[in-house]
Order: sequence, then structure tokens, then C-alpha cells
Amino acid sequence: MTDNFSLKSHNTFGLEHKCRALMNAKTTEELCSICIELYASNQPMLILGGGSNIILCDDFAGTVVVVETKGIEVSSTESYHLLSVEAGEDWHELVCFCLSQGIAGFENLALIPGKVGAAPIQNIGAYGVEIKDICEWVEYCDLSTGKHIRLSANECNFSYRESIFKQQLLGRALITKVGFKVPKIWQPKLDYGPLRALKDPAVTPKDVFECICATRMSKLPDPAKVGNAGSFFKNPVISNELYLSLTTKFPNIVGYPQDAGKTKVAAGWLIEAAGLKGFQVGGAAVHADQALVLINKNSATSEDVLNLARHVVDCIDKQFGIRLQPEPRMIAATGERSL
Repeated sequence: MTDNFSLKSHNTFGLEHKCRALMNAKTTEELCSICIELYASNQPMLILGGGSNIILCDDFAGTVVVVETKGIEVSSTESYHLLSVEAGEDWHELVCFCLSQGIAGFENLALIPGKVGAAPIQNIGAYGVEIKDICEWVEYCDLSTGKHIRLSANECNFSYRESIFKQQLLGRALITKVGFKVPKIWQPKLDYGPLRALKDPAVTPKDVFECICATRMSKLPDPAKVGNAGSFFKNPVISNELYLSLTTKFPNIVGYPQDAGKTKVAAGWLIEAAGLKGFQVGGAAVHADQALVLINKNSATSEDVLNLARHVVDCIDKQFGIRLQPEPRMIAATGERSL
């Protein structure tokens, strides 16, 4: 444990904030013990994986617990590959591991930063696949009781960038393991973006993986070089009526039909159409190549990032009548806050 520890290297946006104490947990037993004790003491606690989906708004007035648990167990049935993965495993490394083992189904989610334990919280997704499509169960420690509980994927209440861990179990559930289940007979998902060009009977999981990696690397800045938290805004889901009215004014608007009379609109398209690519507030900017990404361009402060994000939200609301919602969690001195 370290006093007054810098968190700059623990958040991919590269924001300079400190915490009162920092602890690294390398086993599930250690992780649960630390977090149960902190929960019982009512001290502010932040459980951190890769720090790729947070914006630090202030110094943290409590303890940050870094999840470093490791382990991947693979088994199978006649029809499915089954995996049990520790929360501290790196997500992209898991995708690469599966590809090397001939396990397909994860490849659309390549190069998403972060740890496995954080993936169900956000129901991460990309290129037509979400965690809910391949998750079988999530195991967590209930910090109020110390009990270990396993929820089926259905019980996790997954929806677009949402889960029970952001709602009823917020602040109480410490995810320790995630179970995955993918069919041995691979059905590629090729309906999004550059993947449409791969619609060929001979396409392989490696082809999909390489296409997605090349696409993401061409559009998204490497956090090791340019601080960012990936996609900063959720793609808004609006009524078909609003979408149709917008198509009359903006015929090139990008949308994807959803259930229940809804359409998901590409937030990146909205931001680019509003002329905000490259727009800068202090040291924070809208990325010049991918409008959905906000970056730490020049030693940005938290206020720079928050003010830039608010400006983007206000501009999109004014021009399109759509209120964007941030994807990263905003972390204040004692816990999560709104934008």
C-alpha cells in the first residue's frame, strides 16, 4: 500500500490525479478480503481494472484496488467451447488466446481495452457483437455479505452498455470471474462497417480479427501515445419517428434498426456532422480522425475533458434534438458522479 499515490498511469486518459491509498490484488481471495474490509469501513473505494473506461474528475479520497487476478480455464461440450476467466485478465489478450486455441466468437471484440471483469458491467460491444452474446455467467462477491454468487447471463439484465452491475448491484458487486460459451460451429458476424467486405464462404475468424484490428488502429489513437478512453459517447437509441424526421434534413445520417420501433444512431456521425472534429477545450480535443473519441492532446485537466464533453453534448442536442450520454464512468473524490 502506498500513500498519496499517482493515478496517472492507472487511467488511459492520462489524467494526473492521486488517491489516498492503492492496493494491488493478485488472487481472488486477496481481492475479496481487501474489498470486503473497505466496504465494511465505509471508506471510499474504487475497484480498477485497466482504467480504460473512467474519467478521473478529482483526487480520490480513498483506496484504489487494482485487480490483477489471472487465470483462464477451458473446457467443452459436444457443441460448445466453455471458458472460465479471472477478472484481472486483459480483454484483448483473451481474444488473442481464443484465436490461438481455435476458439471463435470473440474476434469482433478485438482491441477493446480493459480487463475481463469490467466487460460485463458495461456489456462491451463492437461490430455487431456484445458480451451478452457470448457470456454464460458472471461470478461476483457480494461485498455486503461476503458471499460468492453466480448469475446466469439472463440474470445480468444486459442491454446496450448496461447491466445489473450498473443498476441494482452498483457498489455492492465485485466481479471475480466471467464464464463464456461459444458454439464450435462458427457463424461469422459481418453486418457492420468494413466486415461487409468479408462476406465470402472462405472467411476465417483470423480474417475478421485482422480486419477489426486494422480498422481500429487506423481510426482509434493508441492510449500509450495519446491519452483517451475509447468511445466517449454511447450511440443514442431514438424513436423511428425522430430518426425519419432527421433523415429529411440529414439524408446521410447513419442509423441501425433496433427492436420496439427504435433506431440506434452513430454518435460519431452526429459529432462529425456538427463540425466538431478537432474542436479543442484547453488540452482536451475531439479526435481529428474519429469524432467519437475525445483525447488528451496537451496535458489536459479533468475540467478540460468535462467541459469539452459538455460542449459536444450541448451542440448535438441543439442541432439534432438528441442528448448524448457518456460511456466512461466519471469518478469524483468519493465515487461515481454524472457528467
